[in-house]
Amino acid sequence: MTLQGINHLAFITDDMVTTIRFYRDLLGMKLSAGIGHDGYRHYFFQLGDGLTHIAFFEYDGASVMNRKFPGDRSSLPLGFDHVSLTVESREALFALKDRIEAAGIEVEGAVDHGLFWSIYFYDPHNNIPLEATWQFMDLEQIPAISEDDPLEIAAEGADPQPGHWPPVEKHTPESEMKALVGNGKPMRDDFLANGLARYSAGVALEFQQSLAAADD
Repeated sequence: MTLQGINHLAFITDDMVTTIRFYRDLLGMKLSAGIGHDGYRHYFFQLGDGLTHIAFFEYDGASVMNRKFPGDRSSLPLGFDHVSLTVESREALFALKDRIEAAGIEVEGAVDHGLFWSIYFYDPHNNIPLEATWQFMDLEQIPAISEDDPLEIAAEGADPQPGHWPPVEKHTPESEMKALVGNGKPMRDDFLANGLARYSAGVALEFQQSLAAADD
């Protein structure tokens, strides 16, 4: 499978300081990286697996989202509903609930969703609806679906079904596998120069050298 997991979910804030206080100091995520220039910031908070992040943009004119509870129906043109964060045990779920409530933030639940229990709360400044989930059941087969009006397409199975999209006829040659310079390029230079980051294991030396040559 090509897609391995969620790298990050990105949101908008008009107050990065308040956002750091909530996600790092209350929820306990690690503040892992950030870049800022010209009135613009992009900061990342790391979850416990060390791979998944929640990220925020802050810039002049930014505004927070309207508040909507997870799963509530809406006629607004929203593509986002909520973020669910995994905890490892029932005790961890209620310890998080206690910590959030002690901060004066309302928590809904726990709610039994069959496979897992969840609590619900909001990022109190940015109005992002959040869920914390403790899953206590494993699926024996997938797709596992309980529905009163099942979709025929779901009966095709969990794996990708061939023949519904045209095959790839044009493959990008390695010589054209290039990226446009983004706002994070100065961040890489700064991190490398100050020992804050290194190239991941398995990244070819030739690729590293090509980046260095492009920087010159």
